[in-house]
Amino acid sequence: MSEIVLQAKNIEKSFHDPITIKVLNEINFSVNKGEFVSVIGKSGCGKSTLLYILSTMDTDYEGELLIDQISMKNKKEAELAKVRNEKIGFVFQFHYLLNEFSVLKNVMLPGLKLGKYSPKEVEFRAMEKLKILGIENEALKMPNQLSGGQKQRVAIARALINDPVIIMGDEPTGNLDKKNSQIVFDVFKELAIEEKQTLLIVTHDGEFAHKSDRIIEMEDGKIIRQ
Repeated sequence: MSEIVLQAKNIEKSFHDPITIKVLNEINFSVNKGEFVSVIGKSGCGKSTLLYILSTMDTDYEGELLIDQISMKNKKEAELAKVRNEKIGFVFQFHYLLNEFSVLKNVMLPGLKLGKYSPKEVEFRAMEKLKILGIENEALKMPNQLSGGQKQRVAIARALINDPVIIMGDEPTGNLDKKNSQIVFDVFKELAIEEKQTLLIVTHDGEFAHKSDRIIEMEDGKIIRQ
């Protein structure tokens, strides 16, 4: 029996401005541990809106979301913030690294915020994540000394620091050239295989999506294949 890490049950979402427009309709799917899933679809199909809900950032929807088999329904914002920091790792199109901190410190920040380990342990864990991504030699550099591909790998290391049950990506290769996109894809694939890391990645890149384990395709707020 596969362990379900994320489950969307009949999720629906409407915008009311000034008329009501349904943007997500009967969204049902689950993601298993260690699965590498891509979400694709034309601009405006609802995939970014869905990612906001799945990442617990948007709570104004119908239906139910379960993360790590726990319902996110009726949770207070402080509880959801804890879920985001503990259970979800985020990788965006832009790396959002802080230029005033070293690579190592950038990776450590969510771990320090979580407060589960001592700063020394967080530093050790951050180095371990940088090693997995092959950039431990860049640990003491500042982000502005890195290439685009290296920055995105640091962002992935930061997403991994709290051992999340799932990594969610919003166009993580959107700003990268073909070579660096391939590097990021390879990193994700390796994480899924070697570390049993679960990944849910929204992407416009068809080539990237077709090489992942499974594609969820959206059109007009609905899932048309999965």
